Formats: sequence, C-alpha cells, structure tokens
Amino acid sequence: MSESKSIVRVADVMGREFETVEGVTTVAAALRVMKEKDAHFLIVAKRSDDDEYGIVLVSDIAKQVLARNRSPERTNVYEIMSKPVLSVRPSMDIRYCARLFEQFGISTAPVVDRNEILGVVAYDELVLKGLARDM
Repeated sequence: MSESKSIVRVADVMGREFETVEGVTTVAAALRVMKEKDAHFLIVAKRSDDDEYGIVLVSDIAKQVLARNRSPERTNVYEIMSKPVLSVRPSMDIRYCARLFEQFGISTAPVVDRNEILGVVAYDELVLKGLARDM
C-alpha cells in the first residue's frame, strides 16, 4: 500500500523577504544593498505596468562585471540583469518548480500572483524547506 504524501506548494517554502532596485541603479549601489541585506540577488522593479520584472544575481555581477573588468560605478543593473525574469505561481507543486529550474537553467525565481511579487524561491527552499521538511 502506498503512503499518500501531501503536495508541498511553492507558497509553503518561498522566502518572503527580498530587495528591489531600479534598473538604473549602478552595480556598485546594488552591491551595497546586497552586502547590507546579505542578499544573493535583487529583483529589478518594473518601469511601468506594461514592463516586466528583472533579476540580477551575484553570479551575473561576477560574470559580466568582475570577469570583464567593467567598472561597478559605471555599469547599471539594467545592462547585466535577466529580463523578463521567469516567475512561478505560489500554488505550483515544488517538484514542478524544480523541474522548471532545471529546464531553464535557473536557480532562483520570484513568486508572482496577480502581477505582484509575493516572495522568492530558490533551490535552497525547495530542498531544505520542501523535500526535507518531514525528515
């Protein structure tokens, strides 16, 4: 007889704290926010209702600023961010979220409902709060 497992949803494991910056923010200013808030990514705000959210990761800064010897004071976030950012629904099963991450080669995504960011989910939350929650 198989044991019935309850579905763990993205909303059950997502982090609710995240930092947002404007696309015109310099990478230097973005790094100060990341350092102050101990963040590994920043959500880039929409410029209008018709715009899309963006995301900038520490790895984006490493690859596109540090490795290319660009000046963080003269590089804007919009130059290195990913946009539009792939987002997930809060009701999504974490197994499908993990598959989506694998398919698209991402590790972090905002959780969006009705065009509003409710939180952010990453592999850490999927595994440590989702998969390992009953262990």
